[in-house]
This record gives sequence, structure tokens and C-alpha cells, in this order.
Amino acid sequence: MKVLVAGATGAMGKELLPRLVDAGNKVFAMVRSDSAEAEAARLGAVPVIADALDRAQVEAAVRKADPEVIVHQLTAIGRIDTRRFERSFAATDRLRIEGTDNLLAAARAVGVRRFVAQSNGAFTYARTGGPVKSEEDPLDRSPVAPMASMIAAIEHLEKAVLDAGWTEGIVLRYGAFYGPGTSMAPGSEQLEMIRKRRFPIVGDGGGVWSFVHIADAAEATLAAVENGGRGVYNIVDDDPAPVAEWLPAVAAMLGAKKPMRVPRFVGRLAAGEAGVVLMTGLRGASNAKARRELGWHPAHPTWREGLQAAGDASPH
Repeated sequence: MKVLVAGATGAMGKELLPRLVDAGNKVFAMVRSDSAEAEAARLGAVPVIADALDRAQVEAAVRKADPEVIVHQLTAIGRIDTRRFERSFAATDRLRIEGTDNLLAAARAVGVRRFVAQSNGAFTYARTGGPVKSEEDPLDRSPVAPMASMIAAIEHLEKAVLDAGWTEGIVLRYGAFYGPGTSMAPGSEQLEMIRKRRFPIVGDGGGVWSFVHIADAAEATLAAVENGGRGVYNIVDDDPAPVAEWLPAVAAMLGAKKPMRVPRFVGRLAAGEAGVVLMTGLRGASNAKARRELGWHPAHPTWREGLQAAGDASPH
């Protein structure tokens, strides 16, 4: 099978490309720079050059690859500054809107039969009702202002993919990544902040997070490429946990003192309105559908064991 991966050299691409190749697929990697071209080739893919925001370039790249499946992993998320949340996601929002539209237009032109796209199940569900959501539950209809554009971009991507009746549209709502190349990799800024007690629990710390090891997310993506059906899938581990539970546990893994606690108003001053939501308002996600319909079973069923086993948070 011929598969084109857009956004092929990020943390996910580095896990996904070798798996696609090892499964016997002819893999093409849509990249923008010479360094990314070399990295894609090292990972076993055939590079095709295109700027995802240039429709003509995207169409040329897709025509060159002539894939049966496109995997859309386009993001541009660096360090997330919760005080400037909208700015942190601006480039990714554009990729999720314009990049998605460009890829879908090119995919339709060559008759792609399956289109798999990265979405977000970590920060997007409605902050009402129970602590754990399924794919049938709505996304946040009244987000705080700094998070509104991010959720709007997610909604655009999901609607565009699922409404494309000419292809089998699959949306993967990934949880918060940890593992190599992610914001929770060994020595990452986020883990260092926890180690140095600069990552406090805000308010009751009741925001529920769903995590997924980057390797498990790649395995789920491979399963979607090979046998997924149209629809949305939460790609998360088995263990959604509130901040008040997971943050002290990670600190303990790091050999650090327990995180400090601060009231909501202090958290709002330090981390902004989005930061308070991440700490107190998030809902987790259930992976039951992905387990049932994709036949996917995470090798790291809980972040508690996954972080420690991967050495991502070993005590120093």
C-alpha cells in the first residue's frame, strides 16, 4: 500500500514512518526542508517536497506520490506558553485549517481512499458532566477566550475530514503525548519544571488528563491506516487522572518534592486563563472504541508505568 505522511519528521513521524515501512508499505513523507528530507529518507520514506500552506505544492507532491492513504500529522507546536495559549497554537491552527483543506483537495484529485488526521482529545472536550468522555461527547462549546481558536481549528479539521464522502475519513484524538521527542521526554523543560517545583497544582487540581506514549499513539495510527473505519477515535491510555493525582506521582518518579499548591487566582496570574483550565477543568477520554474497533491495545496502559519504564522520569 502507498501511504503519504504529511508532517512526517516530528515526534509522531519518527515513530510512525518506520512502523509503516516495516508493515510493508511504500511510504512517502511530505516535508518542507532539506534537513527534514534527509531525516525522512533515514527513516525509510521517500521524501516529497511541499509547503503544506501552498495548495499547488501540496497537489504536486500528492500527485507524485499517488497514495492510497494520506496521514495528516501537520503541527507546529513548540513550547506551550499557557499565558499566550492562542499564540502558541496559531501556526498549528493554520495547518489544521488551510493545511487540512489543501491535503483534502489534493487527496480528492488523485482518489485517496483513506484519510487519517491528527486531532486532540487532551484539551478539547466540554468541561461539563463526568470526568471521562467518549467520542460521542461534544467538544467544548464555550471555551475560554485563549483556547477558542485552537478548538475552532480542531472542529474545522474534524468536520472537513468526516464530511469528505469520497474517502474514508478517520480522526484520531490523541491524548497528551509523553516519551521520546515530546514535551515529557527525558530532560524536557516540562519535567525539569516539575523537578524544580516550578509546576504547581492550581486550585483543586481537578482537571483530568489523558496521556498516551508516543509509541502507542504511532501503533494506533498504523492500525487506523490498515483497518480503521470512518469516524473518530480517542487514542489515550487506560488511566485518565486528575492533575492533583498525576503531578505528585510524576514528581515522586523524578525524586522531587511534592509540587506546591496555589489558589486559582494566583494560578490565573501566573499561567493565564488557559492554564487554570488545564489544571482544574479538563475532562479525560476513554479508549474503549479504539480498543474495540482498531484492535489497538497500548503497550503502556498507564502513564504511571510508562513514564518509569521508558526512563522518561527516572529519579536523578
